[in-house]
Amino acid sequence: MQKYDFYSAQAKDPELKKLFKKILKHEQNHYDMLNDLMKGNMPAIKTRKPSSAKYEPTATHKGDQASKDFDKFLCTDIIATEKYVATTYNNDLFYFVSPEVRNVLNAIMTDEQNHAEMIWKYKVANKMTA
Repeated sequence: MQKYDFYSAQAKDPELKKLFKKILKHEQNHYDMLNDLMKGNMPAIKTRKPSSAKYEPTATHKGDQASKDFDKFLCTDIIATEKYVATTYNNDLFYFVSPEVRNVLNAIMTDEQNHAEMIWKYKVANKMTA
């Protein structure tokens, strides 16, 4: 959550700022779900279409090359973070006997993968992949 909050403040493109803030809300939801588990409560899993499926960005970055390179760095770094976090959830869910807990962790892991895909789509639309 802190990284998305920090990156939304640092991003140069207003559309990227908005995307980071949107994902930050998902991360807050994940935090709340994990907090519920730690308190012994089973959180509800919100069934929703993957946010990445409906996210179709267009080229929005209007800054100079330096600001575009900076935003590209933020995107590349956050994708690496999402990949690490998704892998961690995938590994950790095998430690739980409860299918309900595994379902919660699996839902969070899937969200993390979708976040990475959304950032990747933004990079592609703004020609930041090379």
